[in-house]
Amino acid sequence: MRFTKTFTEQQYAQALDSWSWLGLDGRKPLFTSLFGDVFLAGKDGCWYLDTIEGALTRVWASADELALDLSTEQGQDRYLLGGLAAQAADRGLELGSDQVYTFMPPPVIGGGVTIESVVVESFAVAVNIAGQIHEQVRDLPPGTSVTGITLG
Repeated sequence: MRFTKTFTEQQYAQALDSWSWLGLDGRKPLFTSLFGDVFLAGKDGCWYLDTIEGALTRVWASADELALDLSTEQGQDRYLLGGLAAQAADRGLELGSDQVYTFMPPPVIGGGVTIESVVVESFAVAVNIAGQIHEQVRDLPPGTSVTGITLG
C-alpha cells in the first residue's frame, strides 16, 4: 500500500492557506500523507506539517534523509500513520484522487486518533479546516474546553 499522495499547486495553495501563521514561506510541498500531513522542502532541509498537532518541524536535512526515514516501518508509522491508513483501507474507506483521511471530531478539540474517528474528506478542505482550528486554539491553556469554532 502506498502511504503518500501528491496534489496540484492549486490544491496545496487552498489547503495551506490557513496555515500561514506557521510561516510556510520559502517551503514547497513535496507530497502528503494519506492523513493530510504535508512534507515540504526548503533551502534548509525538509519539513513536516503535522495537521494533528498543528506544528511545523524541520526533521530532515535533505530529501535523501526524508526518503530513507519514510522507507522504514517506524518512519511510516510515525509520519504517515501507515498502520492506521492500512486499517482504514481494510474497513473499506476508499480515497478519491483529491481526498485524504481525517479525524472527526479533530483531536485538537477532543476527538481521538482512532480508526473509529477516521473519515474521508477533500484534501484541501480537511487541511484548511485543521489550520483554521489550530490557529484559533493555539494560545489556549492545556485542558481548556473548546465550545465555539468558526470556519472561514
